[in-house]
Amino acid sequence: MIAAVGIVFSIVGTWFVKVSDAAGINTENVQKALNMGNWGSIILTALASIGLVYFILPETMTLRGQEFSKWGVLGAIGVGLVVGALMSIITEFYTAMGKRPVLSIIRQSSTGHATNVIGGLAIGMESTFLPILVLAGGIWGSYAFAGLYGVAIAAAGMMATTAMQLAIDAFGPIADNAGGIAEMCELPKEVREKTDVLDAVGNTTAATGKGFAIASAALTALALFAAFVGVAGIDGINIYKAEVLAALFIGGMIPFIFSSLAIRAVGQAAMSMVEEVRRQFRDIPGIMEGTGKPEYEKCVAISTEASIKKMLLPGAIAIVSPLIIGFLIGPEALGGFLAGATVSGVLMGIFQNNAGGAWDNAKKSFEKGVEINGETFYKKSEPHKASVTGDTVGDPFKDTSGPSMNILIKLMSIVALVIAPTLAELYQTKGEKALQDNNPPVEKVVIVSNNIVNN
Repeated sequence: MIAAVGIVFSIVGTWFVKVSDAAGINTENVQKALNMGNWGSIILTALASIGLVYFILPETMTLRGQEFSKWGVLGAIGVGLVVGALMSIITEFYTAMGKRPVLSIIRQSSTGHATNVIGGLAIGMESTFLPILVLAGGIWGSYAFAGLYGVAIAAAGMMATTAMQLAIDAFGPIADNAGGIAEMCELPKEVREKTDVLDAVGNTTAATGKGFAIASAALTALALFAAFVGVAGIDGINIYKAEVLAALFIGGMIPFIFSSLAIRAVGQAAMSMVEEVRRQFRDIPGIMEGTGKPEYEKCVAISTEASIKKMLLPGAIAIVSPLIIGFLIGPEALGGFLAGATVSGVLMGIFQNNAGGAWDNAKKSFEKGVEINGETFYKKSEPHKASVTGDTVGDPFKDTSGPSMNILIKLMSIVALVIAPTLAELYQTKGEKALQDNNPPVEKVVIVSNNIVNN
């Protein structure tokens, strides 16, 4: 029901997204309009949750030996909404034009391509600090309010406004493609200027949506993780055990190898695309003059084929790795594996999303001109060329690898939860057999008297 009212108020939130003609189209006004929709849907959902909790839940509940009240549940919902709101604010700061992180990348573009890349990586890494503190506080706070149920319900509260978050996330690529169409159709300059503003805001909102998704994945994974521990029949996860510690490290590695495969797929597809475009320039005369028609379908085929085939191996890793760890090492080791993957995946996702968004808006800043050390630089200047390199590095970060961390974390947790009953039965049977091997049954010895009757 929280999700249901969240959908309704996400629709209501879209009514708040307006930019007046008097205010004009600029990044500040467009960002403010989208924020109004986001904040409106969050506040209305929070108010509706008060009514749901009051009328539906009993005064007190007990789960896994922990007693909590319905007002504790409301507190957990509030924590989830606050975590989502703070994640949006922090992500906006690290990726928006005119803010300190993006400006620092712009300044470093003046000294070359390498320093631009170094600056973007540094900002991406720095941007993990505050979100992780917020996430940790959210987990701690929601647990204090209503135990593990509180953590799960905080995730539900956070995800209640998913419809609005998806709309804000989708705003970015729609605005980007609108700008591309405006340029290809050779529309007036002022049209392209407006689409550039929308695209710049879209880079920020896309990063915000992805950060929101990663944070929700962490809370959801924790709830799934708790469910796995209960269903698998294990008391807890003891990292003093060698197999659990080993699985913890393996889990921490999975998001890195997954990211590697995703980013490499983008690079290989891009190489194929560039080679095909170069071939068409060689073989089809008059493309640049507009007299020759390019073979668009061949480029589209390269992209489509790569998007499916190149994701088979990363997808298989997400599904197969929990199966291998669970059945070969055991449920407790699988718990350690999930813990490692969740922590590592959340950090990787935040780092890549924010670095990519910051790089993109650093490049966009050159459209209207930026001042570096008293000198103004525009498009096609040397610092702009360096920012294009950073944006090219950031695109697979923010559009491919970073967002997929959300799916990776949840998918592995769900696979583990699905096989948990089988693991519990299998390892319980193994445990009973081991107990029998270590403690063989005592044979009963019967002494029979000699004076027994023959028959």
